Amino acid sequence: MSFALQCDVTTLVSTYGYWAVAGIVALESMGLPVPGETTLIAAAIVAGTTQDLNIWLVVAAATAGAILGDNVGFWIGREIGFRVIVRHGRYIGLTEPRIKVGQYLFLRHGGKVVFFGRFVAVLRALAALLAGINSMTWQRFLLFNAGGGLVWAAIYGFGSWYLGEEIARLAESAGIALAAMTVLVLAGGFLLLRYNEARLQRKAEAALPGPLRRR
Repeated sequence: MSFALQCDVTTLVSTYGYWAVAGIVALESMGLPVPGETTLIAAAIVAGTTQDLNIWLVVAAATAGAILGDNVGFWIGREIGFRVIVRHGRYIGLTEPRIKVGQYLFLRHGGKVVFFGRFVAVLRALAALLAGINSMTWQRFLLFNAGGGLVWAAIYGFGSWYLGEEIARLAESAGIALAAMTVLVLAGGFLLLRYNEARLQRKAEAALPGPLRRR
């Protein structure tokens, strides 16, 4: 986190308080490139050093923003993204059997993607959208979304409140490590998908028979 960005976010938090935390976290969760995690950390540090904010309300605001933003992202993926992928996906290699494989994988592993994606920068912005596109049920999505949002907000919020500026350096290092690990996992997963594509398509068809549809 650059010093200039930290100062800008701290000023925003000092001016708008909990609304800034909830709003920026919600926008990031919807897929917009804004510093949601940085805002949570800055607000927690303000709460720990100035007493202008209450740390419990900071964590509550971040949790609410994460849940609200993710639900908007989920709705966009489900109502708009799915139709776009079905109509135009073939131009980028997403044929109907491959789309159904995505639905099948989210049926089995979507909860882990939504929960743990909250802790990885890129997935934090995309997990809800992908869950909607791949027809994850809303009730199951909400369960893992709320759980992930609460745990994420509590770890970074209370951690920043307790450790102060040190948490920013730790979060940056952890973020880089998680991002690198995510790239490796995604690359490995892509290779495994290509190698097992025919078998996965058969399993997907057995689990989700019939024409491709939003479920």
